[in-house]
Parts: sequence; C-alpha cells; structure tokens
Amino acid sequence: MPATLFSDRLAETARSVEACLDGLLAANPAPGEIARPARLREAMRYALLGGGKRLRPALTREVARLFGRGDEGVTRAGAAIECLHGYSLVHDDLPAMDDDDLRRGRPTVHKAFDEATAILAGDALQTLAFDILADPATDADATIRAELVLGLARASGLGGMAGGQMLDLEAERAAPGEDGILVLQAMKTGALIRFSCEAGAILGGADAEARARIRRYGEIVGLAFQLADDLLDVTATPEAMGKATAKDAGRGKATLVSLYGIAATRARLDALVAEAEALLAPFGPAAATLADAARFVALRQS
Repeated sequence: MPATLFSDRLAETARSVEACLDGLLAANPAPGEIARPARLREAMRYALLGGGKRLRPALTREVARLFGRGDEGVTRAGAAIECLHGYSLVHDDLPAMDDDDLRRGRPTVHKAFDEATAILAGDALQTLAFDILADPATDADATIRAELVLGLARASGLGGMAGGQMLDLEAERAAPGEDGILVLQAMKTGALIRFSCEAGAILGGADAEARARIRRYGEIVGLAFQLADDLLDVTATPEAMGKATAKDAGRGKATLVSLYGIAATRARLDALVAEAEALLAPFGPAAATLADAARFVALRQS
C-alpha cells in the first residue's frame, strides 16, 4: 500500500508499544509478584515482540488523539490490548484450536517451545493485560481504569472473543448462514477492534454521542478487517501472509467471501469505508487519520 498518514502513525505506534511491552516483560518482578520464570517470560516475549502491525493499539492512540490525549497512559492501554490479542493468537494456534505451525513467518509458540508453555504464556498474557489497565500508571482516575477493565473483559470473554472462537469451532461442523457468520466475526475479531477504538474515547473523555460514533466506527473497522482477512485467505500466498492460507476452504468453513464472492466482497469493503468516513465527518479534519485507518484495513495485502 502507498504510505498514508495512518501507516506512518502505525509505525510510530509499533515502536512505542514495542518499547512499552519490552519494559513490562522485563526480568525483575513487579510489586506483588514473587518471581518471573525465565522460560515462561521468554515465551511471552516471543509471542508479543515478534512483529505484528500493532493495529489495535494504533486505533486506541488515534482515537485518544482525536479527543486531545496522547500521553504514556494511552500507550500502556494499547499495550494491554496487544497482550490480550497476543494471548488469543497463542491459544488460537494450538493443536486443539486452529493447529497452525506458522505465525508472522515464524514457528508458533507451541512449536518454538511446547504446548504446555504456550498455554501458560497465553494465560499470563491475558492476566497481564488486565494488570496494565488496573495500574494507576495507565490513568490516575480509578473510574476510567475500571471502565477500561470492564470493556476489555466484555470484548474478550464469553460474549466477545472467546465466545466467537467457540462459534468458529462449531462452524466447522455445521456451516452457519450469513447472519450467523456476521455474529461469529463480530465476536471473534470485531469485539476487540471495537474496544480498541472505544478505549481511546474513554481515555480521551469523549461524550456519549462521540463515543457512540466511535463505537460504531470500531464495529465497521472490525468487520472490514475480517472481510479483508477472509479475502486474503483466498487470494494471498502463504509467503505474503506469513502463515498458512486457504484454511477455511480446506475445513469446509463458510465465510462471507464464500457467500458473496470476491468481487462483491470488495464492493462491501468499499461501502464499509464510506460508512466509516460518514461517521467521522462531524469530527472534521482531526479525524482524517482514522478515515485513513479504515481504508488501510480494507485494502491491506497482508
């Protein structure tokens, strides 16, 4: 893709979040901890510091910036979301789930270490996410911290990402229709992306109307991300993706791409970008980077 304002900000976020995560996963125990086992910490660092676009924390930072906030607390919140996302990838790759050997062009955590270590690394990354959000270093206001913790829990648990993964497993046995696929994708992928946007609004002190716009924007970006992902699973090479492709077709799993076709999926992505731009219009030029973000997600090639 050509360079855009968002792609520049994405690179900036990646550097900031990498540095933050590096510090959070240092060898010395945090207050209240007893010790940090070296192999577990190494597996967590392998899972989190091995690349990735850092899209979710970038969305958090850009929304917070829209509402006038850009301090280290925003970076920490993005790092927490990345910990939660990292945990989901580690567990998704396990033999009991998607059984993947490659992630971002490298062996998955259970291949680089072992299954038990991968399970524990995912568990520890999940709890670290909530540790970061609950820490006053993220925000001095306990009400904001509680709202962030609650929002991430709802986005990632039974009614969000974990529930979506359950629906995804069930879809291998009985393919859902369009409505079922939309619910599955909104939970498994969309919920965490939506919360990434809403977290920026929480941190930035946005009012109820602005938060509702940002929440809907996040839902649109989440759906666009999954549509683009399903499209790439059909059209991209494993080398370009850094992981196996054509997995859904191989398992007989229905996706929106399999229902709509490639051309209609691309048209749907264009419509989602237009809807995102319309939602952001009341914010004026200050939201240009977020409009770029929607286009970036919809047109990505990896």
